Amino acid sequence: MKFHLTGAFAIAAALCTMSIAVADDAMSDSKMSAMKPDTIKLAAQNASGESGTATLSQGPDGLTVKLALTGGSGDQPAHIHKGSCAKLDPAPAYPLETVSDGKSTTLLKNVTLADLMKGSYAINVHKSTTDLKDYVSCGNLKMTAM
Repeated sequence: MKFHLTGAFAIAAALCTMSIAVADDAMSDSKMSAMKPDTIKLAAQNASGESGTATLSQGPDGLTVKLALTGGSGDQPAHIHKGSCAKLDPAPAYPLETVSDGKSTTLLKNVTLADLMKGSYAINVHKSTTDLKDYVSCGNLKMTAM
């Protein structure tokens, strides 16, 4: 009887350990879904024909912003501004790497997507490095369900 009781305790301990491991895995999955990239549509502005996406990914060092545009050419500055596409604050809140050949990747150190989602922000792209007043593409940052 003593042997069976010890075996029962061993099985119970193993089951408890498995439950903790499953709970840890579920928590890891939850963390991973919270870190899943958020994609924002960038719509053409001012009859530019330039549209695309901004993919925002949270990492341990900050927020990575990847822009992918079609319809443009040359180097095009891009920024995150306070406000919305309809009414941007002209002063950039966060500069992004210049779009070249339709692509740009920027790491914004110590910036979180959660912080941006607390306010009103938009990503915009300018026509060229010499024509900053003309916006060619823009997308509003909006909270999405995670």
